[in-house]
Amino acid sequence: MTGDDSNARGLLAAGLAELELAVTENQLAALLELTSLLAQWSKRINLTGHRTASEIVRRLILDAAALTKQLPEIASLADIGSGAGFPGFPVAILRPGCRVTLVESRERRHHFQRQVIRQLGLENVRAELGRAEALEPSLHAAAIAQAVAKPANALPLLLPWVETGGWLLFPGSMPPPPVPNDDLRVRFEPVATYGVPLGGVRRALWFARKTPGNAA
Repeated sequence: MTGDDSNARGLLAAGLAELELAVTENQLAALLELTSLLAQWSKRINLTGHRTASEIVRRLILDAAALTKQLPEIASLADIGSGAGFPGFPVAILRPGCRVTLVESRERRHHFQRQVIRQLGLENVRAELGRAEALEPSLHAAAIAQAVAKPANALPLLLPWVETGGWLLFPGSMPPPPVPNDDLRVRFEPVATYGVPLGGVRRALWFARKTPGNAA
């Protein structure tokens, strides 16, 4: 184990403890292996601007872990425009009972996702290659769009992937961006605010529910 890998493990353990997230040794190992794979692949292709294991833990893993704590209890999640698999991979690791679908249109990122699924043995994760609006959607209890578009613009992308009464989730920075509340296809819930551990940024999370009778 390199010095940075050892430091990353300490940072991850400290951040999860700050979030009061109880994890097994297997979950901790999976998050660290995800970190290592992302750092290795990012030397060859531009998956993330964070290059070291410590940076990835602070900026991506713990950010996704803090988000995971805010999520409602859901049986399945569609991560639209998932990039390198965030927040979908950490959600799947921290909530093994949740089925996660990663939807990504860029082929190299899709290949990375498939490698992570194989190497970590993540049986609750499926990776789909293509644009969300072009694929045949499967229904999930929730769908999330992180850094894809503003909530109002991302809404049409998420709706076909969510079952009636399911959740639409829009994480973002503070202050939370305005979202039109006159869309009859959804009912918006109060915005949640939270912090990323170890002195990380403050985040906002928009919640909405797909209204009954909406065929979108």
